[in-house]
Amino acid sequence: MEQNQLDQETFSCSICLDLLKDPVTIPCGHSYCMNCINSFWDEGEQKKNYHCPQCRETFTPRPVLKKNTMLAALVEQLKKTGLQATAADHCYAGPEDVACDFCTGRKLKAIKSCLVCLASYCEKHLQPHYDVAPLKKHKLVEPSKNLQENICSKHDEVMKMFCRTDQKCICYLCSVDEHKGHDTVSAAAERTERQRELEERRGNIQQRIQDREKDVKLLQQEVEAINHSADKTVEDSEKIFTELIRLLQKRSSDVKQQIRSQQETEVSRVKDVQEKLEQEITELKRKDAELEQLSHTEDHNQFLLNYPSLPALSESTHSSSINIRPLRHFEDVAAAVSELREKLQDVLRDSWTNISLMVTEVDVLLSEPEPGPEPTTRAGFLKYSCEITMDPNTAHTMLVLSEGNRKVTRMNQPQSYSSHPDRFTHYSQVLSKESLTGHCYWEVEWRGSEIYVAVAYNNISRTGDGNECIFGFNDKSWTVNCNSSIFGHNNIWTSISGPVSSRVGVYLDHRAGILSFYSVSESMTLIHRVQTRFTEPLHVGVLVGKESSAKFCKPK
Repeated sequence: MEQNQLDQETFSCSICLDLLKDPVTIPCGHSYCMNCINSFWDEGEQKKNYHCPQCRETFTPRPVLKKNTMLAALVEQLKKTGLQATAADHCYAGPEDVACDFCTGRKLKAIKSCLVCLASYCEKHLQPHYDVAPLKKHKLVEPSKNLQENICSKHDEVMKMFCRTDQKCICYLCSVDEHKGHDTVSAAAERTERQRELEERRGNIQQRIQDREKDVKLLQQEVEAINHSADKTVEDSEKIFTELIRLLQKRSSDVKQQIRSQQETEVSRVKDVQEKLEQEITELKRKDAELEQLSHTEDHNQFLLNYPSLPALSESTHSSSINIRPLRHFEDVAAAVSELREKLQDVLRDSWTNISLMVTEVDVLLSEPEPGPEPTTRAGFLKYSCEITMDPNTAHTMLVLSEGNRKVTRMNQPQSYSSHPDRFTHYSQVLSKESLTGHCYWEVEWRGSEIYVAVAYNNISRTGDGNECIFGFNDKSWTVNCNSSIFGHNNIWTSISGPVSSRVGVYLDHRAGILSFYSVSESMTLIHRVQTRFTEPLHVGVLVGKESSAKFCKPK
């Protein structure tokens, strides 16, 4: 025998399910780890009960154990081949695996489960299902730990039928017993129908995925276009404002240069006049000195002789006084610049208002197209029909959900529900699993003394008996009381003209803020319409009074 052909199970201890350690062979011929069989017999020491864990043969007195050296050598040889890890990891069933029901000792992993035999098989034990003609017809599936769920707990029969009335799998005895008269079909037929619905829903989902992927691509292109446009506009605006700043700086430089030039001209003119006047003053002082000197001459004859020779006083080149015009010098220029500043501020203010308005008017359409008109026929509403199921975690303990969580019934005794933070604690209310946006339509059949058909935000309060918890008494819910023919929101109640039929249709256009309630019989009659603004997704809700029930229909 080749080493890689050694049977791992042959050399495994059936107690620890591992390769033998210090193997011993007991009188019946079975082998165990020395510690395993000693511990096993130690537990039966008081009863003096020593037997083989596999064949149950008993031994008296307790056998003396000695190591089987040949077997130990074979085990060591097997360990060296490296097969232990691969066999244990890939062949034998672990805690998370489905084990073969026909393996003895250490069980191999199952590769298939049979829905007819209700058993799981490894590759070896599955072979008859491929070879034996009657077994070839059996339904093989991936290994499953839940095969026993296919057995009727009452009749211990395979559940091959489905009760559409109660929406549950049953056996053929159930169909003639407690489900007699119900709408029953074979599980295979129901599966075919559900599979068809599933494929249709998958098709719708996949189509929606494709549509959404196109929308995402379109939006990504729009993002790129927005970014490109914004970047280009910022760049152009910066250039324009830079040019404006440069123009203002040039005008500032021109004004400065013109002022300095005019300053230089005027100062030069004034200094010219000043210089001539100073020369005239010097000349007059010289003449005054001569006259003073002559006035001190004591010799009369000398005085009279020199006096005629004095030159006559020449005419002044300037008037006797300088007239300065009452100028403010350059203050008027500053005033003119200030006036320019105010005009520019006015222009910038007005222009900024227009610019800001233009920026805010850049509105890329990210939402759906504008909603069309509300349908006028039931066929039109049914295009938006959606399946509504109730969330058991929100149901008050006096309520029972059935028919796939589409029917709600008020009971006389509390039900044993687990505690949950989403559960209504005081009012017998329940919310849907589905959160609704866009266009939706659903119908509710009701009977009894008290029924509220409602929609609400998911954050409506659940605990206590205050108005914040009950449909219609707060700003988080909208409801029609079918029995009293009134509509309520935020504790404001409006009468509805005419009675409400036993079937109520509800239409929601979330984006447009439209919520409409209809009486559905041979025709549809509007009960009440709400026009508001919904800020969150909505959940469908019902409040069910004593001896009352409500069922969410599949509109047809």
